[in-house]
Amino acid sequence: MYFALGLFAVTYALLLGFGKYRAYIAAGSAVLFVLLGILPVGKVLGAIDWNVLLMIAGTMGTVALFIESKMPALMADVIMEKVPNVQWAVVALALFAGIISAFVDNVATVLMIAPVALALSKKLKISPVPVIISIAVSSNLQGAATLVGDTTAILLGGYAKLSFLDFFILDGKPGMFWVVQVGAIVSGIVLLFYFRKLKEPVVSAARTEVTDYVPSVLLGGTVLLLILASFIADKPAVTNGIICVVLALIGFIRKAVAGKSSSHLLQFFREMDGQTLLLLASLFVIIAGITEAGVIDAISQLFVKIAGDNLFLIYSLIVWASVLFSAFIDNIPYVATMLPVVSSIAALMGVDPYLLYFGLLTGATLGGNLTPIGASANITGIGILRKEGYTVTNMDFMKIGVPFSIIAVVSGYVLLWIIWS
Repeated sequence: MYFALGLFAVTYALLLGFGKYRAYIAAGSAVLFVLLGILPVGKVLGAIDWNVLLMIAGTMGTVALFIESKMPALMADVIMEKVPNVQWAVVALALFAGIISAFVDNVATVLMIAPVALALSKKLKISPVPVIISIAVSSNLQGAATLVGDTTAILLGGYAKLSFLDFFILDGKPGMFWVVQVGAIVSGIVLLFYFRKLKEPVVSAARTEVTDYVPSVLLGGTVLLLILASFIADKPAVTNGIICVVLALIGFIRKAVAGKSSSHLLQFFREMDGQTLLLLASLFVIIAGITEAGVIDAISQLFVKIAGDNLFLIYSLIVWASVLFSAFIDNIPYVATMLPVVSSIAALMGVDPYLLYFGLLTGATLGGNLTPIGASANITGIGILRKEGYTVTNMDFMKIGVPFSIIAVVSGYVLLWIIWS
């Protein structure tokens, strides 16, 4: 057990120190776990959650087509037409990015909304820095709202066997979606206060022309089929993943036929983030290895020993430790590691695990908004600003990110306890 824990600790340290190569580091560590006999070879394929990998791969493809169709830009144009002044325009754009992010990857959301924000800022002669930051933190918030909103949500859904609808209503109680929406409302008030001096009227520009409506249908169809699949009992474990991949393939095959070129079909594979998929597959193997060695049970027993039988203390530790860790480290390996720990803690205490699952997701997703490096969407937004010639300091980011995160986490923390304790 101690050897497995040591190997895991070294792996995690390398992941933190060499983020650019984290997929290859995780893959190398996974191979070592198998070669050293910590995880039997026969358990490797079973350790990987293929449904999660297929869902991520398929969603990436459909989202790429959706962005390419310019539908998000049109939707943003329509919103701009409906707001009274710059203050509401900026906040509406951030909230809109959040809504999109509930169904589309956070980084993809920032990439599609940032050009609209840059154009708006230039037209209104305001700095785009706080606007882009608001879009990034809002995107991170809504990533926890649905099964397909973020990799962490997909990980939770796969591990806890949650369906798309379970994020809305679970065991007759409000799910994560509604908790996140409350967080969005209260954090939206924070943004309104921050931009309170921007009272200039907004002048609407010409609407973006959508080039293809089929990707919008495919994205909507993905959500609809995931909902319908929720009602199928004893379905194959990879059902959701197959739905996401098949609809993405339909989109790219259609594009290849229309363009009379197989290169469009190959684009489907190029749109997949191979490093993310490799990282996740490797993490599944690593975590299976430390579970096999007894590390997960030992960590769980340590948590319970610290908190005794106090569920509120355990819940609070999980939420706020997740906020702190996710402010500085990538939340994907953190959540992947903590899910079996949380499950084991719940089993040891004899309690319903959903309170702890949702607490983990809340802390890990929103904690990334505390710092510029806490989430991929933040790094992406800052990178876009850098290309435009703007320097973003830590203080620039934290003036928005810290109050936004704290009020969103506190509201989710309190609401989850009220609903699920």
